[in-house]
Amino acid sequence: MAPASPSMLEFASATLETKYKAVIPDSLSGSDFLHFGVGTFSLSENKVIFQGKLAPGPDYQLYLSPKFVENESQFLKFKQEMTRVGEVKSFDGFILQLPQHVDIENYANLVVWCEAFQEFITAANYK
Repeated sequence: MAPASPSMLEFASATLETKYKAVIPDSLSGSDFLHFGVGTFSLSENKVIFQGKLAPGPDYQLYLSPKFVENESQFLKFKQEMTRVGEVKSFDGFILQLPQHVDIENYANLVVWCEAFQEFITAANYK
């Protein structure tokens, strides 16, 4: 069972230092009725905040990517250029700390990926 998503107060506090926002586009070629996300990402210098909904699944990971990808083949092609932010455990919103060495200015996109089944879930462009 997935843990509870952050409270409204936790979301409000986390988004105070937002530098970028990214809305998940409606029609990503790799998303379908089993693998999707709807909502908004907010990024600060040290956090990624997602407010929305993800299709539930195992072993979801959040990545920062310099290139926009919208399906499995694109993700696998550029995975070596991406940085893993962390594990996504909540499907109704989450807050993840960025690894200390990560500079969000070196990337432009966020990708949610299912490692267990090598499935693209969703992505959004923030700059």
